[in-house]
Amino acid sequence: MIRDVLDALGVLHDPRLVLSDGPPGVSPDGSVVFSENPATGTSLAGVRLDSRSSADSAIARSHAAFLRWREVPAPQRGQIVREMGDAFRALKQPLGTLVSLEVGKILQEGLGEVQETIDIADFAVGLSRQLPGSVFPSERAEHKMYEQWLPLGPIGVITAFNFPNAVWGWNAMLAAVCGDTTVWKPSLLAPLTALATNAIASRVAARHGHPDLFTLVVGTDTDVAEPLVRDPRLPLISATGSCRMGRRVGAIVAERLGRCLLELGGNNAIIVDPTADLSVAIPSIVFGAVGTAGQRCTTTRRLILHESIADEVVRRLIKAYSTIRVGDPTDPSTLVGPLINQTSVRAFESAVASAVSQAGTLLTGGTRHARGGNFVVPAIIRAPADNNLPVAREETFAPILYVFTYRTLEEAIALNNSVAQGLSSAIFTDSLRAAERFLAPTGAGSDCGIANVNLGTSGAEIGGAFGGEKETGGGRESGSDSWKAYMRRQTSTINYGSAVRLAQGIQFG
Repeated sequence: MIRDVLDALGVLHDPRLVLSDGPPGVSPDGSVVFSENPATGTSLAGVRLDSRSSADSAIARSHAAFLRWREVPAPQRGQIVREMGDAFRALKQPLGTLVSLEVGKILQEGLGEVQETIDIADFAVGLSRQLPGSVFPSERAEHKMYEQWLPLGPIGVITAFNFPNAVWGWNAMLAAVCGDTTVWKPSLLAPLTALATNAIASRVAARHGHPDLFTLVVGTDTDVAEPLVRDPRLPLISATGSCRMGRRVGAIVAERLGRCLLELGGNNAIIVDPTADLSVAIPSIVFGAVGTAGQRCTTTRRLILHESIADEVVRRLIKAYSTIRVGDPTDPSTLVGPLINQTSVRAFESAVASAVSQAGTLLTGGTRHARGGNFVVPAIIRAPADNNLPVAREETFAPILYVFTYRTLEEAIALNNSVAQGLSSAIFTDSLRAAERFLAPTGAGSDCGIANVNLGTSGAEIGGAFGGEKETGGGRESGSDSWKAYMRRQTSTINYGSAVRLAQGIQFG
């Protein structure tokens, strides 16, 4: 199956692709990384790894390409991006299938991820006709003052395994219309999707005379990631991953006075108040908690229930969980696929054990699935009456839902805000007051970058900027005005008169 998929994507004969068998992971000689199918534990195919030298060459090519690309008028750049979006449309099915095979997402989620890249390409096309600046009144007669936004340079993009296509798309499509090139370092857990994704976009760019608009560097942290982050030729590093990784990247880039766009961890909560429509809340909670097997940064990890409805909501959730089909992610009837690897399975088991040792009550799931391998049974764990469950303050990338109770809305919002991360949050309520309190314009409500009413924490649209606060990193990707991260701002003043006039009324000479 993998050969057919790679052939359909046009990369079966890519010189970097290795079709021979090998154990998953980096080969003993360090030359190839073999991608594991998390549903079967077997290798799919391999990708040749970059060395420090080849990564350096890729950055040099990207910088040279940037100097040419920035001279292309933005609307023309947009038309090339439009063709890229069309190329992804044409290959949505095989690329979505590859995502499913490589990272274990159910096929619907794999297809949905590719759709995100298509959508952001469409967004970028429209943006290419705008990229607006501002004109300001000058205090000096016969002077004009304005701001303009200019291309920034080659952008370093580091992505995680869980969105091996879309997060690159968020960055690369916007960067391209802004006049930037992209150097992409993907997760070693998803190199095949990266190879195919980069090839699809690069084929379009090459047809228009820009073969190095997108460059791909696949390698270890030592040989590729660390030099990439340190390289002053990359004025912006956009990195998605753990908070630990973000601290490292942020410190290195700050040392060279570069820019960072960080999308890090999330420990997201949903509040359900007594007025909530449970027919809307329950399916939203379930998808948020178990979608992508709990391996989204926006996964619902904490559920905060008003004490008057807690038992009923828990009863309905347990019933809903009993209907979840865990299995082959390419099977249309499957709702939850595998975790990415055994390390994640062990982290899942450890978190469940910690919760029980901290007086949490395991209500359902929490074990390895009968299928074995990387499959687990999604867990619901109820916190003790005092809501003291330290493990719930940690982000475990697995399908574990911790349930808390509250009496007042202020208490619920405090629980929502009590963790180190601040990505996504939600409240289910039919109370206008509760909804507005949760979204309070004073900042006294949810402290997250995303705050929803009557929809879950997961599944953001590309029209709004995506990102979070606190240890989530503060970055914003995708829609809204996130394009500004990929450009530099310049203030310009023109004297169209014949006199010298200084600001602040200064008289000189």
